[in-house]
Amino acid sequence: MTSEHALRLGTMPKSAIVLGGGVIGVEFASAWTSFGVTVTIVEALDRLVPNEEPEVSKALERAFRKRKISSLTGTPMTSVETTDDGVKVTLENGKELEADLLLIAVGRGPFTEGLGYDDCGVTMDRGFVLTDERLKTNVPNVFAVGDIVPGLQLAHRGFAHGIFVAEEIAHAEGKLDEAPEPVKDVEIPKVTYCDPEIASVGLTQAQAEQEGEVEVVSYDLGGNGKSQILKTQGFIKIVRRKDGPIVGIHMVGARMGEQVGEAQLITSWEAYPEDVAKLIHAHPTQNEALGEAHLALAGKALHAHG
Repeated sequence: MTSEHALRLGTMPKSAIVLGGGVIGVEFASAWTSFGVTVTIVEALDRLVPNEEPEVSKALERAFRKRKISSLTGTPMTSVETTDDGVKVTLENGKELEADLLLIAVGRGPFTEGLGYDDCGVTMDRGFVLTDERLKTNVPNVFAVGDIVPGLQLAHRGFAHGIFVAEEIAHAEGKLDEAPEPVKDVEIPKVTYCDPEIASVGLTQAQAEQEGEVEVVSYDLGGNGKSQILKTQGFIKIVRRKDGPIVGIHMVGARMGEQVGEAQLITSWEAYPEDVAKLIHAHPTQNEALGEAHLALAGKALHAHG
């Protein structure tokens, strides 16, 4: 079944195999485990949430092991068959897994077939509508927004696209003085709603290093009072250009999704660690950890563990 089918289940299975260790896969694995389901994740790549920082993947895998969620990474599936009791999955290494159901969570594609885009001459690629940075297609006065445009498949990206196009049209008609700024995927916050939560915005360390020398700090949540109260583990990793602004923030731990708003302000406005270090973050909160991470990068570490 897909995630759509899984959301319509009337009862919880006793066991489940999740094919795919990306966002949808780890979210369902986490939620089902909370309801008492025995879950095994099968991922062909070498780590879970492969689009996040490698350290984030390791932290999530460690947390999942503590929650008794089995993760088989670097293990492609070769076949699946329905049995009297559920499903049997055969892996490339010859291992067989059995469970009540199999969730296919290897990504979603656009639903554009038969909607007339080709008939109108709109340029397509594997079902996606191709646009420029201002979301214009090759057909005059035709725009595209949301998940059918290649890039991040996130609801808030679609919201931002819709607002941008409305303002773009208003500007073209003389109803808005200034043209709106294009929506850039790198500035869009991402949250994976598993336990622990993952949140990130901006460039990864590897992406930033392609553009020059960087400085990195990771602040362990063990030094954060609220994290101790919540009994959560994780860290906040900050990436800055050498002697320059912060370009990426990556977080894992309870309630990290609630911290990504400030993280987006920091990266989008190209703040320096010293700028954020001056701000006062309330104690005891998870948000305080974001402030402490910037204090550490600014050379003023307080509750940082070596």
